[in-house]
Amino acid sequence: MATTSAQNTLPTRTTTSSTDPDDAVPDEDSSETTKLFNERLAAWKHACGYLEDYVTSTEKMQHAHGKEYEKVLKTVNHPLKEGHHFEQNLGGVAGLFDNIRTNTQGISNSHYETAKTLKGSVLPIFERLHSEIKNKTKELSKGAGKGSKLVDKARNTSQKHIEYLGQHTAAFDSSAGSVKANDDPYVIQRQVYHRLNKQVLEENNNRDDLLSVQNSFAQFEAHVVSTFQTGLAQFNAVLQNQTEQARSMYGDMLGTAQRIQPDFEWNGFIKRNGSTLIDPHAPKRSVESLGFANQDHRSTKALIAGSLEKKGKIKSYTTAFYAVTPAKYLHEFKTDDDFAKDPSPENSLYLPDCVIGAVDGTKFHVRGKDAGKSSIMSKMAMTHEYAFRAHTPQDAERWHAVIASVAGISNNELPEGSAPNSPAGAEKSAGWHGAPAAAGTGAVASPTHAGTTAGVGGYGDPAAAQAPLAGSGAPLSTAEKEAAGYGSEKRY
Repeated sequence: MATTSAQNTLPTRTTTSSTDPDDAVPDEDSSETTKLFNERLAAWKHACGYLEDYVTSTEKMQHAHGKEYEKVLKTVNHPLKEGHHFEQNLGGVAGLFDNIRTNTQGISNSHYETAKTLKGSVLPIFERLHSEIKNKTKELSKGAGKGSKLVDKARNTSQKHIEYLGQHTAAFDSSAGSVKANDDPYVIQRQVYHRLNKQVLEENNNRDDLLSVQNSFAQFEAHVVSTFQTGLAQFNAVLQNQTEQARSMYGDMLGTAQRIQPDFEWNGFIKRNGSTLIDPHAPKRSVESLGFANQDHRSTKALIAGSLEKKGKIKSYTTAFYAVTPAKYLHEFKTDDDFAKDPSPENSLYLPDCVIGAVDGTKFHVRGKDAGKSSIMSKMAMTHEYAFRAHTPQDAERWHAVIASVAGISNNELPEGSAPNSPAGAEKSAGWHGAPAAAGTGAVASPTHAGTTAGVGGYGDPAAAQAPLAGSGAPLSTAEKEAAGYGSEKRY
């Protein structure tokens, strides 16, 4: 029966956010768009290569007349590589090459002088275009391709930290909230936000780069089509001295090329690949709209958080951001900004090991050790008294109530420099500095012993220790303090 009960109470990791936990780190290939553009550039490069081969073979054909002209047909007799990138209906590049195949079959004569002109004037146009397409491919690889790698790296970092948060939220549940300061899910969650912010910046930068490339592709492809038209126009002019039949066939090739609208292929490409290309009207991602596993786990929500002032060594107050977590730590941060810098606590007080004094207006103090250091350093660390000042008395009461609910010991000692308001208060203050624990005994009670026997501050019966602080909020009487062993404590 006991075994069954233990199994039923084992902690399980659940998604506490209503949003998709995988939304923070999308499961997609960030380089997919870049690959698509590379493939498209390869298609244009091969199309241009077809035309280069065609003109070269035409020049050679001028030397061998009809028979050699069959070799020209072979250069365009195969389907276009990456042909799915071109519109297969009439009016596009694919239709142009179909027209070239048909007309080339009918060409049977050429002239030697025409061969020399083709080699010196027409062919360089397509060779220069071929080089432009290659340079465009290099620019894409060095620009958007590099950005995609940075996005993948940032996503991997975010995913690892989200998994790290999942491990420690599960550990928080299984250990009844007993975790190290650096393993506090509250701190890890803030670190997750920091990494997600870096990831989103890389994603948005990569998106902007790809969108810029995408927008420039329309102009570039219009230039490619225009160059096709220019080259074929010159090709036709060179062959004007050929027979009427040859001129007619080459003129038909030119007419087919000129009927291609500059944006005809681009519009078809957008239509076919709309789901892969970047939508320029889609909003950018933001950290505020993201969700991830254990985002709303109870261990990540502070019991109270805000700014407090802490007295320094030269008795001046400095403002910082503080948070009391369900793990019973009081963490001090420089700011509440999770994005500018990876949030790590400056100090961490484990409150069950601390003593909290009474509230004096806006002031109160907590005595304890910084638990944020390593295990060895924490044991060697000295106990310090931290004097805090809230912005208003009401704020001070709220902070004091939350800290007192988890602190090891609460007493009515006023902050340093505060005078007692009544003889009873003076008597309590005197008891803190070493008044006898019980009349007539002559002994000074130990707070550790008292905590063990009377349940003060969580040593023994926590309900008995906190009973005077909860409910009506009445302070301990002098006799109660002496019986609980407060008399032997000394201010650090």
